[in-house]
Amino acid sequence: MSENETGANGADSIDKQASHGRWRLSVAPMLDWTDKHCRTFHRLLTRQTLLYTEMVTTGALLHGDKPRHLDFNEVEHPVALQLGGSEPADLAACAKLAEQWGYDEVNLNCGCPSERVQRGAFGACLMAEPGLVADGVKAMRDAVSIPITVKHRIGIDKIESYGFVRDFVGQIAAAGCEVFIVHARNAWLQGLSPKENREVPPLRYELVHQLKREFPQLTIVLNGGIKSDDEIAEQLQHVDGVMVGRQAYHEPWQMAGWDQRFFGTAGPAQSREQVEADWLLYLEQQVASGRPWTQAMRHALGLWNGQAGSRRWRQIWSDHQYKAMDVRAVARLASQSRSGIAAQVEAHEARHQAAALL
Repeated sequence: MSENETGANGADSIDKQASHGRWRLSVAPMLDWTDKHCRTFHRLLTRQTLLYTEMVTTGALLHGDKPRHLDFNEVEHPVALQLGGSEPADLAACAKLAEQWGYDEVNLNCGCPSERVQRGAFGACLMAEPGLVADGVKAMRDAVSIPITVKHRIGIDKIESYGFVRDFVGQIAAAGCEVFIVHARNAWLQGLSPKENREVPPLRYELVHQLKREFPQLTIVLNGGIKSDDEIAEQLQHVDGVMVGRQAYHEPWQMAGWDQRFFGTAGPAQSREQVEADWLLYLEQQVASGRPWTQAMRHALGLWNGQAGSRRWRQIWSDHQYKAMDVRAVARLASQSRSGIAAQVEAHEARHQAAALL
């Protein structure tokens, strides 16, 4: 997408989303995963769920290849750009770029605990500097008309008091931020890897619920550990929205029911077969543009999870020996293998049922 393109289809999608609450349900920004190919695939499953980019640093945008970092497909709306940075002037300049490119929101990362991010003086370590975050939020709000949101943790290191996150939210809200996406774990800045930071610090949903009670005028979105649709529905009784991360990526078919259940509208996905057929068209477009289909296909490998033959289907799509083949040829091979195994399973179950009747 170019800097000056907008699009009626994107605007229509935003209007529908706004009528239900734009932040009611979203897929988390995930580094190396939620690129434009991933987000395009997710749009085959849900039209209404808010999608986020991977985190992009202000330095990468201001000094790097802007189209590479910012281009996206119109079908991705509603879509938000997540920024990593702390210098207010840089954040404002990047927010302007996001608005020019057509993003629907800019989100500031105050939750990533990795050492690399800390060395850049942004991410979760910014929770210790709420004044700086407030300055950045104000600078971005003054620069653009699209929403500026903040994603953060409930605490850092051993600071576990509710007062810490309450005061952080209060100070940032005073600068004009109205939407807070709260990962309901502390971020340990020392001693844990990013993966461990998603698993070791305990989840404390009650602190996020308390934030909503204390700041009823704000939009509070809960993130962290949510897997099932019933869990999403339960949390929506306490907060304004839920953000789902790795569950959505690894079990994408779950998203096929989200539009109907959580937004009251029909979703785009009628069957896994239909989604796969639509995805193949996108893969062919990538090849026609000179890009290997493998860059995009990796994001769809969970489509058939839980179904007979899914493992073999994934193996074929991931096998290096097939990567130079025509995408349709690989698709036929994968489908035939999956269907063959499914038929074997059905035959085995039929024999077992027949034996049980004897």
